[in-house]
Amino acid sequence: MTDYLDATLPVADRVADLLGRMTLEEKVGQMMQLSAPDGLAEQVLEKHVGSILHASPELVLEAHDLTDRTRLRIPLLVGEDAIHGHSFCDGATIFPTQLAMAASWSPELVERMARATAVEAAATGLHWTFSPVLCVARDLRWGRVGETFGEDPFLIGELASAAVRGYQGQGLADPTAVLATAKHFAGYSETQGGRDASEADLSPRKLRSWFLPPFERVAREGCGTFMLGYQTIDGVPITVNDWILTDVLRGEWGYEGMLVTDWDNVGRMVWEQHLQPDYVAASAAAVKAGNDMIMTTARFFEGALEAVARGLVAEADLDVAVARILTLKFELGLFEDRRRPDLASMASVVGSHQDLNLEIARRSLVLLRNEGVLPLATDRPATVAVVGPLADDPQNQLGDWAGSSGQVAAMAHGQPREMITTALDGIRAAVPAGWTVTHARGASIVTHEEDPEGPFFPDGQPRPHVAVPAPVDATELEAAVAAAQAADVVVAVVGDQIELVGEGRSTATLELLGGQVALLDALAATGKPLVVVLQASKPLVLPPSAMTADAIVWAANPGMTGGRALAELLLGLIEPSGRLPISFARHAGQQPTYYNQVRGQHGVRYADLTQEPAFVFGQGLSYTTVEYADLVVETPVVTEADTVRAQVTLANTGRRPALETVQVYISDLITSASWADRELKAFTQVELAPGERTRVDLHLPVSACTIVDAAGRRVVEPGDVDLLVGPSSRPQDLLRAGFRVVPGGDS
Repeated sequence: MTDYLDATLPVADRVADLLGRMTLEEKVGQMMQLSAPDGLAEQVLEKHVGSILHASPELVLEAHDLTDRTRLRIPLLVGEDAIHGHSFCDGATIFPTQLAMAASWSPELVERMARATAVEAAATGLHWTFSPVLCVARDLRWGRVGETFGEDPFLIGELASAAVRGYQGQGLADPTAVLATAKHFAGYSETQGGRDASEADLSPRKLRSWFLPPFERVAREGCGTFMLGYQTIDGVPITVNDWILTDVLRGEWGYEGMLVTDWDNVGRMVWEQHLQPDYVAASAAAVKAGNDMIMTTARFFEGALEAVARGLVAEADLDVAVARILTLKFELGLFEDRRRPDLASMASVVGSHQDLNLEIARRSLVLLRNEGVLPLATDRPATVAVVGPLADDPQNQLGDWAGSSGQVAAMAHGQPREMITTALDGIRAAVPAGWTVTHARGASIVTHEEDPEGPFFPDGQPRPHVAVPAPVDATELEAAVAAAQAADVVVAVVGDQIELVGEGRSTATLELLGGQVALLDALAATGKPLVVVLQASKPLVLPPSAMTADAIVWAANPGMTGGRALAELLLGLIEPSGRLPISFARHAGQQPTYYNQVRGQHGVRYADLTQEPAFVFGQGLSYTTVEYADLVVETPVVTEADTVRAQVTLANTGRRPALETVQVYISDLITSASWADRELKAFTQVELAPGERTRVDLHLPVSACTIVDAAGRRVVEPGDVDLLVGPSSRPQDLLRAGFRVVPGGDS
């Protein structure tokens, strides 16, 4: 038997044997990932590609059949954007978006979501998902905020690690395991003016302080692959950034997984960033920098071959990358079982996780304001007017990376309507007998125009139409007002839609667009109890008519079962438990509004506006009240090797049960270099029955109480530290108790 086909041999021996048999062309091809709909025969038989993406199950089967005709029959690695569910599989379970899931503050739920997604994806022949996103969201204008877990590095690291565990399961040999991808490495979200993929102004110290820790967390969790961001930092694209790729990722962290570029990163150095003269130079630079898989740069094939011929890069450099790719394929067991999709059994697996979907959707909803109107009284018949452009919009409810969001042409129709419960659907199904539910759209959000730059980008991809705010439609507005006037309570579902969301779709403003503000103003003027539901990919700026409404619920993009979860919350069938993973601004001019700002500025407000966010990280209401008291630190003097132990008392003083997210922050009082005033370091969730009082134990390793000093070293500095415990990041919500860190041996 040929050694590389002998499953009893160590993986390293199999890789070495196979590498020794491969031609230069086969090695270059192995480093390429191309889009399957663009022509599988050429990709597999002529370019020897190592991976494909955007492949339907039928295309996956065709690709494997083509591989059987190749000389070495090296199996393909099949990848896809299975982001919050198997995004572009017809009838798959589409969960709430990452940002919505982050509002649950539940690693356990995120892990279960990822496990369910992996099971559905694996059934269709997928080996690899480009998820989770570990970007730190700070500028709300950025179009990809909804793909993140929010603004806090610690929360991001905890949730992303849970996702990695879920995707990769008990090990890659498990036939339901899929490779996870930590993206976008690193600092991609720190854009200029919120513009997607622009230069990121980040020093190495700033990267180490906030943007690298979540990635280090998942690297140590065993995340199989890292995807590199589009942007440049200090003029150097991440794709060829030796410091971040070689010194930090491969060197300091010892990461041995595979690196994949984002879409055409290598080509972008030529046609967009103008940093390489041609594809030969760009291909050589990418290989020398340590990239393993080159996503959708078709000209890498000729470019890399020419680069080797000219001596710009050595074949041995390609061997390092190919060895990493082959190692994953052997660890996945693809040489023995390519995990072909089983079209007959897919029907019982794909879309089979709606109970979990509903559980996550319930936990993702955040009650931001409640002046007593919620939960709706159900002891007498009532009429509910459900209005707004998103009250019955099934596809936009799913958010980005979901069916008709535009990345895959074959899914332009979106996910099946019968699988999606909108707000209107959910309320109609959940209200008591004898209630009346009416509906009026009331406003539109955007209309569309052709992009003045033309229908295609320079790389041939189609440009999306430009989204233009829709005008106020007097007829629609009057119908909504009439419905409100005839109702006992009004539920207005407003927000954004897919044309304003995602890659390349950052927004200059954060206001509700189109006729939505006029709608809310008119509804508020009726004097009827008004519940505003913000169904939006990210925090938006709400007008006074919303901020003074009787209740505000942020639903983000709540997935297929979001409408049912929302209806249950409004009617008091479930308890609101979501907490914000990101802050809401009062005005776009406040950007950025994240809570863990570095100390040191003149004053605490703008001349014309407060700096305080509208709603802060960690904030969220319940249908009861939970009081915090008696915070005690039991270890007042500690060394770096110790654990801070503390206790706090929680008391449910209301009449409803609560799931309380106890948030633990620290504030290092004197630091050797500028640092955040407070940072989240731990959290725990406590169930409290009405009237229940409990003492909660808190534990925090002192080794987590770090800063990055002026030399760029992450260290624990001796001195006084405050432990801050409470229900949100707001200083007025936090109890304080101090402890002192002393050098080792002095405690």
